Amino acid sequence: MSGTEIWHNPRCSKSRAAKAALDEAGIEYTERRYLDEPPTADELDAVLTRIGAEPWDVARLNEPKAKELGLKNLERDRARWIEIMVANPVLIQRPIVLTGETAVVARDDASVRLALGEH
Repeated sequence: MSGTEIWHNPRCSKSRAAKAALDEAGIEYTERRYLDEPPTADELDAVLTRIGAEPWDVARLNEPKAKELGLKNLERDRARWIEIMVANPVLIQRPIVLTGETAVVARDDASVRLALGEH
């Protein structure tokens, strides 16, 4: 992937704040409303690799769907978790900002700055 992309949910305040930070910094980006356009298993796998995380590290375990599926107690099998998260994108933590070869879950100012290449 080239350029900057944000996996965004406009109903999420953290996601809106990250998008506003990108706008304020004058960063050109592609907005992907991942609930409407879920990632493929390969895309999610690649993003997790770029983040340096496993799917359970970025899963929204308090979502009703996660509770319904019993995710907290599900065996930690990467492929299985990715499959579940792709089928239920509401389970993916947001926002995710992808820049160059890196990606971060940008839920706070520090992680947004990291996504922007600031320290």
